[in-house]
Amino acid sequence: MIDSGRFNPARDEVEDASPMHLPVENIHAVAATDAALQARESGHSMLFDLGQVDVTFDEPIDTLWAFMTPANRPNYNLPMLRDIRLWQTEAKRLFDEGILPLKYMVLGSRFPGVFNLGGDLELFAACIERGDLPGLVKYGHACIDVVHRAWRNADMPLISIALAQGDALGGGFEALLCFDVVVAERSARFGLPEMLFGLFPGMGAYSILARKLGRRMAERMILSGKVYTAEEMYDMGVVTILAEDGEGEQAVRDYITGNRPHHAGHVGVFEAGRRVDPLDYAELKDIVENWAATALKLDPKDLRMMRRLASAQTRLTK
Repeated sequence: MIDSGRFNPARDEVEDASPMHLPVENIHAVAATDAALQARESGHSMLFDLGQVDVTFDEPIDTLWAFMTPANRPNYNLPMLRDIRLWQTEAKRLFDEGILPLKYMVLGSRFPGVFNLGGDLELFAACIERGDLPGLVKYGHACIDVVHRAWRNADMPLISIALAQGDALGGGFEALLCFDVVVAERSARFGLPEMLFGLFPGMGAYSILARKLGRRMAERMILSGKVYTAEEMYDMGVVTILAEDGEGEQAVRDYITGNRPHHAGHVGVFEAGRRVDPLDYAELKDIVENWAATALKLDPKDLRMMRRLASAQTRLTK
C-alpha cells in the first residue's frame, strides 16, 4: 500500500492549475473531494481518489488501473479532464520518486456500456451561442494537455492500455487512440460523429489516425461520421485485443502476465514508433484553434442537433 499521507493532489493541482486554465470553481472542486477520501475502503490508495476517476495500484503486476466514474454525463467535462490529468501527473511524480514501480497503466470506465462519449456538448453549445472563442480554445487546450501526455505515456517507460467495455465516440475515441494497446469488448462501438452537427474532431483524432492508418483513411472516418464495431476496429488494427463481453479486464490481465517478461522490448518498440512519427503539442494546438473557429460558424440547426445529442447523453444517467 502506498503511504498516501505524504501527497496531496488537491493541493498540488491548485498550485499547478494554470496550464489547464481551469475556472476557480473547478479547482475548488478538487479540494471538496477531501471529505470523500475518508469514506473510501482501505483497499484504495487515498492519493488517487479523484472524484471522477477511481485509481488503484495492482502491485503483483506493477499496474496502475484507472476507471472513469462520471458524476453526470459520461463525457470529458472539465472536472473529468482535471482528474485524468492528476492521474497522469501524480503517477509520474511517484514513479520518479521510486515509490510507484510502474510498468503498465490502464484506463477504463465504470459507466455501463460507455467508455466515453467525448466533448462536453452543452459547454460547446453555450460558448457558440455567446460567440465565446476564448472559452472554446481554453477547453480545447485542456483536452490536448491530456491527449499529449497520454501519447507520451506521461514520459515514463511503461505500456499504456485502454480498456473499452463500451462505446468510445468523439473525444472518447480520440483519447483511446493515444494508448499503446487497446483492449475492446465485442459490443463496444467506436467513431467520430461530429459531422452530425457540422463540426470535426479537433483534439487529436486526425493527427493520431493519420499516423496509425494514413491521412486518407483518417479523412474517410472523420467525414463519414460512421460508427464502427469493435471487430471492424480490430480488423483495421486500431483494436489490439478483441474480448468477449464481460471479459475485458481479464484480457488485460492476460496480456500483462503474458508480456511482462518482454516488457522492456515492448516499451522500446512503442517508443520507437513515437520517435518515427512524433506528435508535437504545437500541431495539436493549431488544430484546436482551427476547431474553435469552425465551431463559431455552425448554424442554428447544427446547434439544435448538438443539444439533442447532449440530452441523449443525459438520459443515459437516469
